[in-house]
Amino acid sequence: MTMLLRSTLVVLISVLTLSACQTADLSKQTSQTINMPTVVVNLDSDSDGVPDELDQCPNTTENVAVDERGCPEVISLIGMPPMMEYRAFFTKDSSELLPPYHDELDRVAAQMNNYETATIRIEAHVSEDEVNEASTSTLQSNSLAKNRALVVKNYLILNHKIESSRLTTLDCGIRGPIAPSDTEEGRSMNRRVYSLVSDSKNHKADHYQNDLGSNRCIEF
Repeated sequence: MTMLLRSTLVVLISVLTLSACQTADLSKQTSQTINMPTVVVNLDSDSDGVPDELDQCPNTTENVAVDERGCPEVISLIGMPPMMEYRAFFTKDSSELLPPYHDELDRVAAQMNNYETATIRIEAHVSEDEVNEASTSTLQSNSLAKNRALVVKNYLILNHKIESSRLTTLDCGIRGPIAPSDTEEGRSMNRRVYSLVSDSKNHKADHYQNDLGSNRCIEF
């Protein structure tokens, strides 16, 4: 009787061991989808930290502090009014100051009204396809560049009562391009006015000039 019981136990243990070793049925398992993160690349052509789609001041010069719109910030220096840069871009053969550039110019005027010693240099540029062959080979004045400078000057005088003696206008023609002239995009960047607000009593402000070619401009 004892032998029979032992034999029965051995058989049961063997059956249980074989059952445990059977391969699991994988056919009933369901597949699992893993959602991979999507990488979004925001272009920042001028490397100022503001994506192109939000940048209201494209082609900002390197190492210039900008605000959330990508435009140069006001720089406060001890003993002198805050310095401010201003840029406006124009359509081909036009000197019309487009509405998007009015608000920034209003800010410039507000700073000038806060500081009686603040002055502004208004430098006007044109692209190569806006001047004739004679103008490209000489330093003669270009009426379109002058008109662009004057439209900014007159805006400050008529809308904000800034005295004309505090405003200096310069015709830079094609002598200070900031982009290649072999593409329409480059030419459009060269159709511009660049302005710098500084303290007329502190000529160190000239060292903060960021636009190229300004030393070749003609004051008028």
